[in-house]
Amino acid sequence: MRSDKTIQQFTTLFSALADPTRAKMLLLLRNGEKRSGDLAAELQMTASAVSHQLRWLRENNVVTSRKKGREVYYHLADACIREIIDVALKHIQEGRHD
Repeated sequence: MRSDKTIQQFTTLFSALADPTRAKMLLLLRNGEKRSGDLAAELQMTASAVSHQLRWLRENNVVTSRKKGREVYYHLADACIREIIDVALKHIQEGRHD
C-alpha cells in the first residue's frame, strides 16, 4: 500500500485533468509552451483567472514556467505529464467508455 502522501499527490495530479479549465490549458500546453496572456486569449478568460489556474498547476508540479524578459512562458512539467494526457486522449479516441 502506498503512503497517504503518495495517494494525495496521485489524486491531486488527476484533479488537474478533472477540472475543465485546467484540462483545456493542459491540452493547449501539450502543443508547446505559451504565455499566460496567450492562454487567456485562447480560452477567452481574464488574465487573473488564468493566472490563478496556472499557479495551482505550478504548485502541484503539473506545469513549470520560465521567464524571458517581462514575459512568462508556461509548459508541461515533464514528459510524464504529456504521456498521461496522450494516454487519456488515446483511451477516449478508442471508445473505451464502458
